[in-house]
Amino acid sequence: MAIGDPIADMLTRIRNATSNKAKTVTCLNSKVCRGIADVLRDEGYVDGYDVIEDGRQGLIKVRLKYGPGGETLMHKIQRMSKPGRRVYNSVDAIPRPMQGLGIAIVSTSMGVLSDRKAREAKVGGELLCVIE
Repeated sequence: MAIGDPIADMLTRIRNATSNKAKTVTCLNSKVCRGIADVLRDEGYVDGYDVIEDGRQGLIKVRLKYGPGGETLMHKIQRMSKPGRRVYNSVDAIPRPMQGLGIAIVSTSMGVLSDRKAREAKVGGELLCVIE
């Protein structure tokens, strides 16, 4: 089955897995999805991920992380830029979710970055998603 939006598919799989308290979730492998997984790992939302080769596109196995009492760290995952409506922001217009407690993931000319790293590098780009 062809997937039209692999980023939305990855975010939906992570959203569903966290609501089910799953330990891991498997997503399709792409450069952007690996970049999103890198940002989630660097910001402390997931423990890490492994790339599994299957002879085709490959898969990403993301190890999810929960709080000490088993509470979810990602309460809201929202896709901002969609294939039918792209959302581009300059460095000054990148949102600060929850006044800096959440993250916005931005696809820039320097790769996929969190909102903090994009502001440090002074680059804007396509606003992929917001995680609170």
